[in-house]
Amino acid sequence: MHVLFVGSPASASRRAAHTQSIRNLGLVGVVACALLGAPPLSAAGPDVAPLTLSAALSLAEERSRTLVAQDHVAAAARDRAVAAGRLPDPVLRLSLDNVPVDGPMRYSLSDDFMTMRSVGITQTLTGADKRAARSTRFERAADAAYGERLRALSALRQATARAWFDRRFAQERLDLLQRQRDEAGLQVEAAEAAYRGKRGVQADVFLARSARGRIEDAIVAARAGLDPATHRLERWVGPDAARAAAAAYDIEHTRLEPGALDVAALPEVVAIAGREDVARAEADVALQERSADWSVSLMYSQRGASFSDMVSVGVSVPLQWDRRNRQDRELSARLAEVEQWRAEREEVEREALARLRADLALWRGNLKRLADYDRTLIPLADERIQAALAAYRGGKAPLAAVLDARAAALDTRLERLRIEAETARAWIALEYLLPDPPAAGAQSSRVDLLEAAR
Repeated sequence: MHVLFVGSPASASRRAAHTQSIRNLGLVGVVACALLGAPPLSAAGPDVAPLTLSAALSLAEERSRTLVAQDHVAAAARDRAVAAGRLPDPVLRLSLDNVPVDGPMRYSLSDDFMTMRSVGITQTLTGADKRAARSTRFERAADAAYGERLRALSALRQATARAWFDRRFAQERLDLLQRQRDEAGLQVEAAEAAYRGKRGVQADVFLARSARGRIEDAIVAARAGLDPATHRLERWVGPDAARAAAAAYDIEHTRLEPGALDVAALPEVVAIAGREDVARAEADVALQERSADWSVSLMYSQRGASFSDMVSVGVSVPLQWDRRNRQDRELSARLAEVEQWRAEREEVEREALARLRADLALWRGNLKRLADYDRTLIPLADERIQAALAAYRGGKAPLAAVLDARAAALDTRLERLRIEAETARAWIALEYLLPDPPAAGAQSSRVDLLEAAR
């Protein structure tokens, strides 16, 4: 929101000259930056459209590599799920058995009846339940990756929106101070004219100059804060951060309906619940591992022409002779991990719900404060200035009363800007808590969010 500071009247010629000087300085700055090979932070010309909040969010999503990484994680898990559901590859065995190495038949492949050239194949028969458990484990890993993507998307949007608002409020603060500096400069000229005309004292000139000097210092500080804010926005949207922020935004309404929100739908809860599901799937795999995989083999052996060929069939069974300290211990460890993630999920739910309620209370409370500032405090500050000016012109009040009124009005507007920035942060936490906030009265589940992400 832009605000206008009401000050003492001044001639149109002085304002026009001051405006022209600012434009000249801006032109010099642009030319200097061009000569140095570096674009100015506000290099966007008048023909470039302002950067809206929605455009900034879209740019941030397009540039994000975190979202792309999570997509690849999910795709990798899906491929592993398919592979884990298949039987192990069969094993081909080629062998040359029982070749004599001494005596009259040494190194012969056909004279000794025990010499055989064999070809065999072995297949491990992993049970369908075990293969399904292994496949499900990777399916849950893919779901967990989608949950992490939801959390990353929510964090990305919130960080981008905060950077956009920070830069906007930094620019509004600078604009407000610059307008006040213009008014302070006019006050200095008025004090100097009064002193030259024997209608004022020199102390008033120094007092007006001091007030302008304090504003100049505040402007320097505001400019020092604007550049970092632009660079923080640039981290998310790239070179478009140099574009001026759009004037329109609404922080008085949010699409999120806290009363209709299921805490399990919050992205951070979805993400940690996905890890819990992975741990539970790994426990199911450990349970299936208590059953050993059998292997069957078939081998054909060829001997010399004087002897018959042979066929061999075999079955291999792992002997789980220490199941209590191996397979059972592994299952117990996996079940403990499930309980670990369940406990952490419950803690995250409590923290997220408390933070949601705090942001909601702060947002609603600050909206009331902003309304009070617009309705009461700022108009009163302006009226105080007018009253002080009237008294000063009538010789009933010193210049200090006018400067105090201006300083108080400036502080009031700066405080309102600070409250608005604080309100915007709370609004961001609500508005972009979910990637796509549900409609009023709708319940969102973790499954719905995962399907939406896919």
